[in-house]
Amino acid sequence: MLLRLLAVFALISPFAVVPALSAAPKTSVSPHALFVWAGDKDKKGNDFLLVIDADPRSPSYGRMLTSLETDQRTVRPHHTEYTMPASGMLFVNDHDAGRSFILDVRDPLHPAVAKSFEDMAGFAHPHSYLRLPNGHVLVTFQHDHGAMPPMAAMPSMPSMPSMPSMPQMPQMPQGAMGKTGGLVEIDDLGQVVRSASNADPAFADSLLMPYGLVVLPKIDRVLSTNSSMHLPDILSGTTFQVWRLSDLKLLKTAYLDPGKQLYAHVSPEEPRVGPDGSVFVQTLACGLERITGIDTDAPAARLVHTFPGNWCGVPTIVGHYFVQSVPAVHGFVVLDLADPAHPVEVSRLTINDAFGPHWTGWDPATGRIVATPNNDDDNRLYLLQLDQKTGALTVDQDFRDTDGKVGFSFARRVWPHGWEGTGLPHGAVFSR
Repeated sequence: MLLRLLAVFALISPFAVVPALSAAPKTSVSPHALFVWAGDKDKKGNDFLLVIDADPRSPSYGRMLTSLETDQRTVRPHHTEYTMPASGMLFVNDHDAGRSFILDVRDPLHPAVAKSFEDMAGFAHPHSYLRLPNGHVLVTFQHDHGAMPPMAAMPSMPSMPSMPSMPQMPQMPQGAMGKTGGLVEIDDLGQVVRSASNADPAFADSLLMPYGLVVLPKIDRVLSTNSSMHLPDILSGTTFQVWRLSDLKLLKTAYLDPGKQLYAHVSPEEPRVGPDGSVFVQTLACGLERITGIDTDAPAARLVHTFPGNWCGVPTIVGHYFVQSVPAVHGFVVLDLADPAHPVEVSRLTINDAFGPHWTGWDPATGRIVATPNNDDDNRLYLLQLDQKTGALTVDQDFRDTDGKVGFSFARRVWPHGWEGTGLPHGAVFSR
């Protein structure tokens, strides 16, 4: 009888989570959850995974459910995967520590550290993770291990500076970080499956530090961007690379389009597959590049839009809408990609004059977009709602913390794992 009731619940509930692997320690139907990867703002405590109730029908919607502390002293908690993998084994990293974790989140109420790793296959400092059709993870590593200086000599990318100026860069010898890295395929057990360097003799003087990537299995391709996480090189990345997915052979390195103002192509970061199959790349300089011909010998990039300001962060594509975090407007800009060669702005959303947005991620189960902060003035996480008919973006007013205010606060508090302090959030991903 119990099994029949659970089966009926799974059919009628869009938020029911079915365990991906039978070994998961399930005692009940899991809540729909938001996983936020965070650390200690003062960098005295450890990195941790926070679990928040993300079911809009729940009486505890917007409240903490639990948290998982790691043994990593906070340096710079950074990326998670962008969407929850079917296996429930979530990859996250502390980028500046050069360390990644594989977290078992199959039971959101009882997450656990399955494994951690640092350098792999001769490469250091993993940045982004993307799932392959076989369930493995393809990871961008920013550096060749042999070219790495001591950690103490490596200044990292700061939090979002005041707008509109880019920060003044400290002086350091060009290429001190190691100017090439690679891609590594890893399974959920943390084992290396294969790897490849992104060094290209034809671009020997260019910064080739892998940052973001997209996988295009229908055309047997991977596209990656090159952008540095370190201050001395932060304005040097201007290229993308195309690989053959089947054997990770590097096929092409090419420059992005600088546009008429000659700056919007700088520091390409997050590539996303558009509704027409072309790839859109957000840059730190707030440009949007569209790359076509990826399955040919001559892939080409064209600057199709420029957002206000700089320091633009992680975008999300929902249907034919491109949602971009834009610190200069203290919120978000939505583009319509119906004509992919000529995106049109359809809406803007300003959270408040103190908010500096960075990460976004889509939840198809509830129609929400998570938005994490990247400054100290407003350190609240918000959930947004996108009208998929008009592209209008609004703040979910029902997602509230225990203080009664909209959004979730990372201000100083006692967290479920017992630590007290101010949280430093970055990546966030919804459960399936």
